[in-house]
Amino acid sequence: MLFNSNPYQQSVYLTSANSVCATVYDYTSKVTSYFNLSDINKELQDRNAVLEMELVKLNNEINEYKMLLPDAKINQNPQQFDFVVAHVISNSISESNNYITINRGLADGVNTDMGVVDRNGVVGIVNVTGKHSARIISLLNPNMKLSCKLKNSGYFGSMVWDCKSPQYSILEELPKHMRCHLGDTIVTSGYSSVFPEGLIVGTVSGQVRGTNDSFVSLKIKLSTNFCQLGSVRVITNNLSEELKMLETKDTDNEQKNEGFSNQ
Repeated sequence: MLFNSNPYQQSVYLTSANSVCATVYDYTSKVTSYFNLSDINKELQDRNAVLEMELVKLNNEINEYKMLLPDAKINQNPQQFDFVVAHVISNSISESNNYITINRGLADGVNTDMGVVDRNGVVGIVNVTGKHSARIISLLNPNMKLSCKLKNSGYFGSMVWDCKSPQYSILEELPKHMRCHLGDTIVTSGYSSVFPEGLIVGTVSGQVRGTNDSFVSLKIKLSTNFCQLGSVRVITNNLSEELKMLETKDTDNEQKNEGFSNQ
């Protein structure tokens, strides 16, 4: 009755009420936004992965056009690489052989010998799969060798971890006449069906003594922060079965030729 009969008190009451409501709504909004961060982050990861795969596809098409010029034609081939977003549920970095476990498996389209990356660079390769989880052999594992190349010059070698720092790895088997500079970018070579060409791996941070006088080795600062792995992307190669069939045929032909020459 007091508020209804007095415009001043009514104004003060409504203003206070609105202020309280605004405060409640503000806290509610913050709480809701916090719980929505997971969904938002997944959407960003999905979108970023799509853009990365589109970039890889465009780079491959550009390379094809360079080979075909001046008679280049529009390439209508289907997209070779796709991805599956996963979350890291286990990760080791201090062992001599490090592995990573993710919450995606066979039911999600994840199979062995699939490459894994995060938003910064290469992470590893899937080597064991379950129905809803998979284990990745980490780049921080001396049993994993990754074919890489210098982005600017194209010289390629094999990257292997030296069991020391989780921030660095060694790029071996580079030709001795090769020239590079500190900070040069190292990317995947594309010489396998696991990783597309051009995915960033790290940067040159120095030269180390090689085991062979004919080759040199480089110390590489890895672009992936293995101490803070969260979401990763498993790369699926839509042409992997076709490539395996071709490799099998090549092996069979070599065996037949060897048998013919022996006769």
